[in-house]
Amino acid sequence: MPNLNIVVLGPHGYAKNIGKSGTESDITFINLKKGEDTVTIIEPTRYPDRLAPLYYAVAMSDSALLVIDSITPALGEMVIMLDVMGIESGMIVLQNYLDKSQIAPLIRGTVLEGYEFVEDDPIVLRERFLSMAADITYPVPTPETGFVMIDHAFNVKGIGTVVLGSVEKGTIHQHDTVTVLPGEMICQIRSIQKHDEDAKEAYQTDRVGLALKNMPAESLERGMVLTTDSSIRVTAEVRGTAKVVRFWPEPLREGLVVHIGLWTQFVNGKIIAVENDADWHTCSVVIELDKEIAYLPGEKAVIHYLDGGKLRIAGSVMLE
Repeated sequence: MPNLNIVVLGPHGYAKNIGKSGTESDITFINLKKGEDTVTIIEPTRYPDRLAPLYYAVAMSDSALLVIDSITPALGEMVIMLDVMGIESGMIVLQNYLDKSQIAPLIRGTVLEGYEFVEDDPIVLRERFLSMAADITYPVPTPETGFVMIDHAFNVKGIGTVVLGSVEKGTIHQHDTVTVLPGEMICQIRSIQKHDEDAKEAYQTDRVGLALKNMPAESLERGMVLTTDSSIRVTAEVRGTAKVVRFWPEPLREGLVVHIGLWTQFVNGKIIAVENDADWHTCSVVIELDKEIAYLPGEKAVIHYLDGGKLRIAGSVMLE
């Protein structure tokens, strides 16, 4: 069965009452399993001090639970991230006697208008998540090629290099020879685990642990991609049509230092060209990156401006 990846945003540690804690760093993974139904919950542990964990957690998810205990600038930033990333499936929990009427103006005109308000009960949420996982199906047809976004890499005694990540598209198989991008390194998938169980293959939405052959762990980092898909490209320059969020105070400009988020990549860059339309909320941009990223043409990347104060999400760009 497909795995449900769901981001939980709100008070730190809220999701630990729903499932079993797993890997924890700047993002925390919490796991749920019932029969063949599996759920991976992702929390941005070090947000709001750092923006990147919020981006990573949302980028790895297909659905969201937003827990609101107060109305703060961070709440507004979380709403904008979910909207920019197009997370249309979601639920909202209200705490501290907050009312729907207080939240409605904050989510008007965003994907969150379609979210369901649900009870603040971890047991009910646990069953709801498992039910959602049971209802999803793998995309059809599933291509024979695929790729995995890496979020952690380390060495395990007696096993060797292990990476944790998510299958973004397609299918990966045990013994596949894969290319590591950026970098063009080659290695082999020795074994696959899904929720601590061995598997011969993994599909889009699956959360995986992969043991790799002929690849030292120190050569890998978050954001790299393991792929058998030859259509994935590498670039150090992003160009395309940008959509600036409606709350952003001014047009994008040349010389602005930004961070581009795509898959589990979060890379520093500088805008070197801007061509505005009649409405500057839509513009053509060219962004020079400090290092290469892997991408598929037509993918949407998020533009972050870390010096933006209470709002650090500038918009998105469709990659040419």
